[in-house]
Amino acid sequence: MRVSKGRRLSAEACRLCLVTDRSLCGGRPLEWVVERALRGGVTMVQIREKEETTREFTGLAKRMVELTRGFGVPLIVNDRLDVAMAVGADGVHLGQSDLPVELARKVGGERLVIGWSVESLEDARRAEDLDLDYLGISPVYGTTTKTDTAPALGLEGVSAIAGMSRHWSLAIGGMNAETGRGVIRQGATGLAVVSAICSAEDPEEAARRLRGVIEEGLGEVMHET
Repeated sequence: MRVSKGRRLSAEACRLCLVTDRSLCGGRPLEWVVERALRGGVTMVQIREKEETTREFTGLAKRMVELTRGFGVPLIVNDRLDVAMAVGADGVHLGQSDLPVELARKVGGERLVIGWSVESLEDARRAEDLDLDYLGISPVYGTTTKTDTAPALGLEGVSAIAGMSRHWSLAIGGMNAETGRGVIRQGATGLAVVSAICSAEDPEEAARRLRGVIEEGLGEVMHET
């Protein structure tokens, strides 16, 4: 079933997504890092913590819902539809080997935001007929924060996928203040970052700088058109 682009999620919400990784926070509480990133301009948070038990992950996700709602920012839970629904998160992000999008929509209902990782142009073509809200174009470049990734797509891959898709698109994989502008210029709606914020000495300033890069890239695209 085809749905209107951005029906549950605005383009503005997809500008800068923080994907969490507690192991990269340098011993600092994850909530501390996320709060400062939100103050710096993060527009979406995806909680991705692979080492937690279900009970621990649920407790963390519940605290994150409360934190992100205070900033009016959507919280997306990675992989775990059950946790997303249990804590009242805004949505779930699914990978190629996770729960099928069609089943997640059936179980989660019409209000659930669903993101889906695409690793090729063929994945993006399949996504055209799926009732989801945004794509995670992954990986753009090589990254050490996730080891089970497909070959890097590069800027050409981002351009091809963003150019043919009706969905918002978040580029992930090697995204930082140096690489982000080029990706936005290729048509991505926004960036999804991990270490560029989680490992930053000042997560608030890192987020603010990334938002600046994104806005500059969008401005250049608008000027050219």
